[in-house]
Amino acid sequence: MKLKLFEKIKSFVAKCRRVWTVLKKPTRDEFLKIAKVSAVGIMIIGALGFLISIVMKLFIG
Repeated sequence: MKLKLFEKIKSFVAKCRRVWTVLKKPTRDEFLKIAKVSAVGIMIIGALGFLISIVMKLFIG
C-alpha cells in the first residue's frame, strides 16, 4: 500500500517538473490580453447576476 502511494507521489512530482520546464513568463501583450478577457468575463457574469436579481425582485416582490 505504501509503495503504491509512493509511486503515485513520485509520478505526480515528475509531471509537475515536466510542466514547470515548459512554462514561460507571458509577454506584456499576452498579459494585457488575458487581463482584458478576464475583466470582460467578470463583468458579463456580474451583469447577468444583477439582471437575475432584478427579475427575481420583480416577480417575487
